[in-house]
Amino acid sequence: MKNRVLIIDDDPTVLEMMEAALKDENFDVKTLSNSRNAVAEVMAFKPDVLLLDYLMGDINGGEICHQIKSSTFTSHIKVIIISAYPRVFESLGSYGCDFFIPKPFDLCNFIDTIKDCCKRYDGLIAGKDEFRITTPGWLFASCNP
Repeated sequence: MKNRVLIIDDDPTVLEMMEAALKDENFDVKTLSNSRNAVAEVMAFKPDVLLLDYLMGDINGGEICHQIKSSTFTSHIKVIIISAYPRVFESLGSYGCDFFIPKPFDLCNFIDTIKDCCKRYDGLIAGKDEFRITTPGWLFASCNP
């Protein structure tokens, strides 16, 4: 069974790139270009991983993450917040995201992060704080160490 990934980002270029990369890796991908009906879409699509841009026009990714993590129906979903503003990472603890990825990102590390989230979702990796990938100038990190 394919792992399901829902991507919400208001940048069509980034959205298309993430979708193509994940489909090439055999993920079942759905995309949204705005955050208006994000929670309803999560409930309908039932993703294993939710990728959220932090800054969007309607509801920011942190607020969506908080809503997802606060519900007993969706709290198990791995949420990754993506942002071109790495300082956002410092304020993510209150939202409950699982990972943060700064833009721009290395595509191979991006895919590895999604695969890692799916392994965690499937119960194949027990620990929740061992994930740290560094790339030149950036840190992909767990939000809940």
